[in-house]
Amino acid sequence: MSRVGPLRRPPRLAPGARVAVVAPSGPVPEDRLSAGLDVLRGWGLDPVVGPHVLDRDAEFGYLAGSDADRAADLQSAWCDPAVDAVLCARGGYGVQRMVDTLDWEAMRAAGPKVLVGFSDITALHEAFAVRLGLVTLHGPMAAGLDFVKSTRAQDHLRATLFAPETVRTLHSDGTALAPGKARGVTLGGCLSLLAADLGTPDARPSARGGLLCLEDVGEETYRLDRYLTQLLRAGWLDGVAGLVLGSWAQCEPYHGVRALLADRLGRLGVPVAEQFGFGHCDDALTVPFGVPAELDADAGTLTLDEPALE
Repeated sequence: MSRVGPLRRPPRLAPGARVAVVAPSGPVPEDRLSAGLDVLRGWGLDPVVGPHVLDRDAEFGYLAGSDADRAADLQSAWCDPAVDAVLCARGGYGVQRMVDTLDWEAMRAAGPKVLVGFSDITALHEAFAVRLGLVTLHGPMAAGLDFVKSTRAQDHLRATLFAPETVRTLHSDGTALAPGKARGVTLGGCLSLLAADLGTPDARPSARGGLLCLEDVGEETYRLDRYLTQLLRAGWLDGVAGLVLGSWAQCEPYHGVRALLADRLGRLGVPVAEQFGFGHCDDALTVPFGVPAELDADAGTLTLDEPALE
């Protein structure tokens, strides 16, 4: 894929590993953060919390503190040699406001480590691929209700972090929107964020050659249509190898969303498989981004060529 060569896999975690929890997007409920930290401690990890995780911006209450403070928490955690992984506390909105202020040279010099998050963190998945050349994990967040209440989500993330060879195949609960097999490198995230990221310096210019994973939440069908059509018109989907679809929670009834996905994506002439159980849904699975894989839309499987982490 243009501007993104083979991505480097960070080291897996081991008991005793220090993980930093940061809030690059929206404000974090303290009770849910506490519950998430308890889960991480139960795995034998040593979680540390960024100094601004519980902040709320005085003027824009949808942000977890100022842009400068959110960026500083992320960069400080990433550049701390004692930190083995950075877990986002929640999504919401805010990454795009601060991502341009990160010191990518310093973060690159810090070496590879694990980044986990989804939703608004889609912008960081793109930036870490383009700027740092790293595999990242599209997975549940430390203070997310979908994480603290879901044993399945916890177990799958834990396995991905500690024993990634045990979770190399993801299985769909649905059928093929377009049949066939395809090979490529996984990428993607939240559809609306990918559309919003078009043309920015931290986003790849196209999904060419990739297995594009898409999901979203709370969007009316015409808005999903607009995002997909924007990606199509911009040529961002030209040459994509296949599509892996996750959840469309709190969108309109799925039969309508499914018809739209078939209409917009079926024209690409590549395999499209649905309902892979990642994204804004109960019991969400963790999907590594940046790993070569095979999609078998008919069998409903996505199989990684190698474990997500070394």
